[in-house]
Amino acid sequence: MILVTGANGLLGSYLVKMLLQKGEKVRGLKRKNSDLSLLGDYASKIEWVEGDVTDIFSIEEAMVGIQKVYHCAAMISFVPEDIDQMMLVNVEGTANVVNAALDAGVEKLLHVSSVAAFGRPKPEKIIDEQIEIKDSKDNFHYYRSKFYGEREVWRAHAEGLNVVIINPSTILGGGFWQLPPNHIFKQIQEGLPFYTEGVNGFVDVRDVAEVALKLMESTISGEKFIVSAGNLSFKELMTSIADALGVSRPKYKAGKLLGGIAWRAEWLKAFFTKQKPMITRETVEMAQNDFYYSNEKIINALSYSFRPIPVIVKDTAALLQKSKQEKKPFGVYF
Repeated sequence: MILVTGANGLLGSYLVKMLLQKGEKVRGLKRKNSDLSLLGDYASKIEWVEGDVTDIFSIEEAMVGIQKVYHCAAMISFVPEDIDQMMLVNVEGTANVVNAALDAGVEKLLHVSSVAAFGRPKPEKIIDEQIEIKDSKDNFHYYRSKFYGEREVWRAHAEGLNVVIINPSTILGGGFWQLPPNHIFKQIQEGLPFYTEGVNGFVDVRDVAEVALKLMESTISGEKFIVSAGNLSFKELMTSIADALGVSRPKYKAGKLLGGIAWRAEWLKAFFTKQKPMITRETVEMAQNDFYYSNEKIINALSYSFRPIPVIVKDTAALLQKSKQEKKPFGVYF
């Protein structure tokens, strides 16, 4: 039996589908009112345990009889009001999962971290798995939460748990279009006029799920891997998305001044609508940094070939068009 936390999320839903297609028995952890839309008919094929990673009792219940664990559950936010909850989920939640896995005698645990755990880049520095990671209050809070979460996994590994960590870059692919990072497709479709020139890594959700499966099935342990198809500027990405959707390209550069105006305007909008802002001070700052990630280690370890970024953009754009025709707020590949 395999346990998947975050089974109804973007990555977790694809991972679950692939496991079920392989004939595996899957158990998932979900809240009482979790949205299972991304799973479709696969939701009924999962053995569910009600709870979440912050509830140690539900984690212990879910871990009974489990041989392998994919820990995908996490919270991504750059909103100041979410910091405490994000730390609770990403750090204490991870501690709960690895502790329960140790107690249950789990064979192997794969932890889904993020390239965010590596922190801010040094100028013109390519980030790989060998880079020294230091805790810093200058890092974005989400970055720190992923770094602290990894420390819990390494602590469990030192205590005897067989683990492997993956660090995906920005994951694109079918999912809920109002949620980041795929919301950028919907925003551009609706006429987003601004672009930024920062650089980041991008990867297809299907590739991340496939890599996770291969690593779990391998004898690899005590290692971490950056999972990324390549690096691209946001300007190039946004231009290619607009072309794939057949809409106007963003044409105004959002520098520090314009970015500052944008996040403040979004804050005011969120204040009056009582919704979380899609643009924050941290997201504006992050989009103006250059992050270059190396995927050499994972390619060599698995002889894996990633879907090129132009293919990822084309596939995701087509899926958005399809879900728009079907009047659905999400899209899935299968």
